[in-house]
Amino acid sequence: MGKINAGPMLNSYPDSLGGTLRDIVNFLKRPEVKGTFTSFYILPSLYHSDLDRGFSVIDYDINEELAKPEDLTALREMGIDLKLDFVLNHASVLSPQFQDLLMKGNKSQYRDFFINWNEFWNGYGVMTGQGYIQPDEKYIKDMFFRKPGLPILMVRFPDGSEVPYWNTFYQKVWEENGERKYLGQMDLNIKSPKVWEFYRDTLKKLSDYGAKIIRLDAFAYASKEPGRRNFMNEPETWELLESVNAIANQYGLLLLPEIHASYEEGIYEKIADKGYLIYDFFLPSLIIDALESGNGATLAAWANELIKKKIRTVNMLGCHDGIPLLDLKGLIPEKRIQKLIDIIVSRGGLIKNLHGKKDIYYQINATYFSALGEDESKLLLARALQLFMPGKPQIWYLDLFAGKNDYEAVSNAGPGGHKEINRTNLSNDDIERLLALPVVKRQLELLRFRASCPAFDFDSDIKVSSAGGTLSSTWNKNGYTATLNVDLRNFTYTISLRKPDGGVELI
Repeated sequence: MGKINAGPMLNSYPDSLGGTLRDIVNFLKRPEVKGTFTSFYILPSLYHSDLDRGFSVIDYDINEELAKPEDLTALREMGIDLKLDFVLNHASVLSPQFQDLLMKGNKSQYRDFFINWNEFWNGYGVMTGQGYIQPDEKYIKDMFFRKPGLPILMVRFPDGSEVPYWNTFYQKVWEENGERKYLGQMDLNIKSPKVWEFYRDTLKKLSDYGAKIIRLDAFAYASKEPGRRNFMNEPETWELLESVNAIANQYGLLLLPEIHASYEEGIYEKIADKGYLIYDFFLPSLIIDALESGNGATLAAWANELIKKKIRTVNMLGCHDGIPLLDLKGLIPEKRIQKLIDIIVSRGGLIKNLHGKKDIYYQINATYFSALGEDESKLLLARALQLFMPGKPQIWYLDLFAGKNDYEAVSNAGPGGHKEINRTNLSNDDIERLLALPVVKRQLELLRFRASCPAFDFDSDIKVSSAGGTLSSTWNKNGYTATLNVDLRNFTYTISLRKPDGGVELI
């Protein structure tokens, strides 16, 4: 794996802080914030998109309503590198490729850019009266579905024929003035040479923007074969990643494959063993578990697993999605997972289940501050723990400002709007007011220390231990030793830095 700085990474939408990316650039230049972040993960509404606040990408050109190319240049000039999204599995129905298919049908050069359902399943099922193949049960009994029914969008070609295309995620179809209209995300056919041209062109574009890390969204759905689960197919998924990585390496990009899977499946370790960064989706809930139980043994054991196995992570507290719970299965008992769910829900969190089944998938949508009972001492302790855990710390902008659950945003978003609970945009006036809060000032102090202290790097010597209600984490490199000592019973901590000359500084 190539070299990557281990400093803190801001995470937000381009309009989260002030309204545009230019406002965020100005925020990062403020004296209170300058030198705090070495990286910035900008969520994909940076691009032209139409759904899910960016994750249904029309194209990867800059959305100039929210950002300008000169804003990205300004970030590079500040020494801030970028983490950007690339959605491997699908593209918006409003993408130029899908629009060309709608206009030209079988004559479109992008006919095989997307997955023709009937061609894929030819010989594996029976044609229905609705014009799509119903695969034989033996071929789909193990298939992973993200929504009820077959993942099909019936596409009307110019000649009036109806052609089914693979559609794993969202879709909406309606008639307007006698014309069929669509919204949704269409799965890409990774066996098409044009898809690989698209992959190459996109990765180059993202590199030109200043990206160093590429988060691969929904990559585990991209590889598909009849009779398979069609989620994390092996070995095809690894072959796909290897091919994408070969392109990424040409542009100096590090891949961060994004996947939620239980600890007991061991997928996180497989990804790391193949040389990729991984998301530490275990940490957010493990920290809450430690704070609520007053016991850091499991948190310390997880840290030591990462250290022993030399797994490189990007870690976090909150993010644009929910607080993961599925990932903990097999790491802590089911009763402890349910207890965490009950605690966070009692504090206003909203449960997201797949098809309403907790045993398949669950996460909780809440701000991290609200999940902690809106206790500032807990939030500061959680931040200190995050900064002293192995990995590169990613900081959700609302966590930095001790954001609370936004129920009005959820209500305004309507059905499926649960994620808006933790996506509140802050105005420049909000930022001015919140920067004066002690809980914000202290987080910025901790983050600046993490960004500037020579003890912190991916190759630092790290030791983490826990006894009773205490936890200790020490990072050592080049004669600098940073130590965090925590008392989980009263939510207090101390941080010290020993320098090469023997001097000790309290942070």
